[in-house]
Amino acid sequence: MISFQGVSKVYGKGSVALSDVTVDIEKGDFIFVVGPSGAGKSTFIKLLFREILPTNGRLVINGRDIGKLTLAEVPYLRRNLGIVFQDYRLLPNKTVYDNIAFAMEVIEASRREIQRRVNHVLNLVNLSSKTDTYPNQLSGGEQQRVAIARAIVNNPQVVIADEPTGNLDPDTSWEIMKIFERINKGGTTIVMATHDKPVVDAMKKRVIAIEQGCIVRDQPKGAYGYED
Repeated sequence: MISFQGVSKVYGKGSVALSDVTVDIEKGDFIFVVGPSGAGKSTFIKLLFREILPTNGRLVINGRDIGKLTLAEVPYLRRNLGIVFQDYRLLPNKTVYDNIAFAMEVIEASRREIQRRVNHVLNLVNLSSKTDTYPNQLSGGEQQRVAIARAIVNNPQVVIADEPTGNLDPDTSWEIMKIFERINKGGTTIVMATHDKPVVDAMKKRVIAIEQGCIVRDQPKGAYGYED
């Protein structure tokens, strides 16, 4: 499904963020991407949704080399991806329902289909009672659950999460991770960059560790392996 083939990313002034990364991610995988700050985790994540392009190598997603996509083709790539950020990125002037519905409106889904899917994902993240609430009326955990609902409302094949529990307390982090696990059990691939050691150690998912831009460990049922 996702294949990094000798991928390197070099930023301005020769700063190497990733170096000759080769790794395959299969449909239905749940992967934690871990490593020290500045190791290259965010670059790994940004490459997946084509916010940046590889300097060298190929990144193939669903059979398409993302480096060869035109700008017009990028939105179609992203329709198969759900993206969850640490800072939620909700639209402050829209309700919970409208924040989620917006992701379907941009692909011109019917009103009936929008209503069906939005209600379904609100139930999945246990926010059915917050339909008409605005983001500033929600806790951090609730805002992140809205962000997850928005990410999955279009049935993406892959959900990419960048430090989704970074701003949350431990109990709320566990609630969020249970939602991700439920999504994964439905067949969706999860790729998550995280510093959340207790979560990684407890969940025993595949762990890809990056240090100084290189993959140094790729373990099924792995552990975090760092003392942050």
